[in-house]
Amino acid sequence: MSNKFAWIMSPDKDWDDKKELITTGLESGIDYVLDLKDEENIRKVGNFNIISNKEDADIYLIGINGEGDTSYPLKDLNSSKDINEAKKAKSEGKVVCAYIEIIDKLHEQLAVAIGKIVDYIILVGKDWTVIPLENIIADLQKEDVKIIAAVKDAEEAQVAIETLEVGTDGVIFEAKDFSQIKDISNLIESLSSEKYSLEDVTITNIKSLGSGDRVCIDTTTMMKPGEGMLIGSYSKSMFFVHSESLESEYVASRPFRVNAGPVQAYVMVPGGKTRYLSELETGDEVLIVDNEGNTKTSIVGRCKIEKRPLILVEAEFEGMKIKSLLQNAETIRLINKNKEPVSVTDLKAGDKVKAYIDTNARHFGIAIEENIVEK
Repeated sequence: MSNKFAWIMSPDKDWDDKKELITTGLESGIDYVLDLKDEENIRKVGNFNIISNKEDADIYLIGINGEGDTSYPLKDLNSSKDINEAKKAKSEGKVVCAYIEIIDKLHEQLAVAIGKIVDYIILVGKDWTVIPLENIIADLQKEDVKIIAAVKDAEEAQVAIETLEVGTDGVIFEAKDFSQIKDISNLIESLSSEKYSLEDVTITNIKSLGSGDRVCIDTTTMMKPGEGMLIGSYSKSMFFVHSESLESEYVASRPFRVNAGPVQAYVMVPGGKTRYLSELETGDEVLIVDNEGNTKTSIVGRCKIEKRPLILVEAEFEGMKIKSLLQNAETIRLINKNKEPVSVTDLKAGDKVKAYIDTNARHFGIAIEENIVEK
């Protein structure tokens, strides 16, 4: 389960009474706000994306201004004002979000119909254990629309996001207090975390090479011992390269850094994708992995490319050959079978280290089912 998100619905309060709630949302990583009257004030707080029925909104909202299908009797889909407005807004090039209260079967059908037109759809119901989220998710799963459930708290958010396994893409909630915002934000972060199965691979060869352009990834995250990144010369097999979070007699620790490898190597990024190390720039996202395979997203602060001596690390897993190039230095570490950091300069044939094995091939960093040979 990945790439889930939360939006805040601005509470119906004076600006002075809701400013801190909106600010807490931003500090918790929620930068999308549905608001119909305080857009200018919200933009002064931070770089928010505003969802509203104003023409200059970042995401144009239909169905919430008292003129939509929930406010007027809906006899059939042909009489839907929301569908007509959605088509018009999309024809004008707007990013469109529909807001629909599911009050009967016809409004459920409306959600499916309008979901095939808009970019986002907010579904509002009194009780998601009763409202048929499953039907709407199933009917729209092949459409290019993000489904968002309106919820009250973290418990309802979890139900919505886990419905029918794939769940909704996100949730929206009216900000009421700081603990509610933090609870939902923490839930989204935990549910969005990807997990990678780390296998024990057997070292078959270690060989010093000449110099090459090596990439250091400096992140905006302070990593702990036991955390690093998945790096590899092959996209289908990537070694766990430990962060520089350990003290050394040669250099001080740099817990924000992973000395990743040469420019042509791959690094795992969010969404099950890979990037070439040479492509990474300030502001890009990368995955930090711990020695259990749990992950979290971090932002690249900078990348340093420098000429450094390289070492070839070869390993084997169930008949598959695995290779990667790393900097030849005592401070570059992999993780052994006991989940302990081990320097590449101490590795020898027969040692076991942790690696991620992907059975899919990749095109442009995206996993696909295809037979591609890398050697």
